[in-house]
Amino acid sequence: MTKDSHILTPSIEDIRKFLHLHPELSFEEYKTSAYIESIVRKYPCKVTTFEDSTGLVVEIGSGHPVVALRADMDALWQEVDGKFQANHSCGHDAHMTIGLGVFLKLIEADLPAKGTFKFIFQPGEEKGTGALSLIEKGVIDDVDFLYGMHLRPIEELRNGQFSPAIEHGAAKFIEGSILGEDAHGARPHLNVNAIQVGMELFEHMNHIQINPNIPHSAKLTSFQAGGKSPNIIPGNATFSIDLRAQNNDVLNQLSKKIEDIALMLEKYHHIKLPLKVSAHVAAAQTNAEAIAYMENVISQQMGNQQLIPPITTTGGDDFHFYTIKRPELKATMLAIGCDLQPGLHHPYMTYNHEIIPSAIDILSEVMIQTVKGEKGVN
Repeated sequence: MTKDSHILTPSIEDIRKFLHLHPELSFEEYKTSAYIESIVRKYPCKVTTFEDSTGLVVEIGSGHPVVALRADMDALWQEVDGKFQANHSCGHDAHMTIGLGVFLKLIEADLPAKGTFKFIFQPGEEKGTGALSLIEKGVIDDVDFLYGMHLRPIEELRNGQFSPAIEHGAAKFIEGSILGEDAHGARPHLNVNAIQVGMELFEHMNHIQINPNIPHSAKLTSFQAGGKSPNIIPGNATFSIDLRAQNNDVLNQLSKKIEDIALMLEKYHHIKLPLKVSAHVAAAQTNAEAIAYMENVISQQMGNQQLIPPITTTGGDDFHFYTIKRPELKATMLAIGCDLQPGLHHPYMTYNHEIIPSAIDILSEVMIQTVKGEKGVN
């Protein structure tokens, strides 16, 4: 850890605490956006906000190349201590803190005469549509290199270990309905029990056969049917499905299987079973040049023993839409080892906050070396 990191640490920890204690859901990050803006406005920079969306973009420097850092902002909605609430259990509070830390560090640095540093504070990652919303606003139209970051679970990286790339898998979230009619509990022959249809859907999903050499999964993640009257057989239900695959082709196969199952159940039971894709996150498309910059700086800052090869995970991130929509964009994500446990999205997830200054050091130096076009040899 550098001397500068120790100077930054008190204010950085204050930022992390505020963000952690004020979680907001996807596209509702109003206080979060205002807080970030209140910090960056104190310094000479260009700030872009959006009338129709949360999030903001901050720029320092001028000209090309344009090197950007993306930090996601939103929290999850989950039950904590018996109460449903917004909760930063995916580490986005840390990501925003790191993004602000890099901004503050570069503000004080002796930057190259040419080159723009762009900081993208992105809403709606958990919905899988936040990156797409900013792409539509032209946020990355002038960007040459894009870097991201994500805290990693303890089973992937231990505290102080870093990886230059995260090979995320693809994900798709499907919302569905079972549409029929209710019937009296004494007359089950007069309707189709939506709960029974849901059980059949579950069983057929578990029997999907796709190449086992490629990690994938299909799960029902919510199912609602029936009401307060136990003598009514429900004819209607709603449900959610989470699909995951390590590549986009297998995700497409999974999605087609789910469509086939829905059509089969519709025909057999003479009901309607419409499906709607609520979000779709593509698998990672990383860039060797961006990875090389990241790998070199990790080695310089932390030592080769803390440098871990790129991580493959079935988790997803909408960060990869930036490169899918802009194939010429050079991008990668820094994987941050921080003894995160029990796991991402767990309501009581914890991690070692002391790793944040090291992540700031790495990403600051990566951005500077990328603008300068410097690639050392490990």
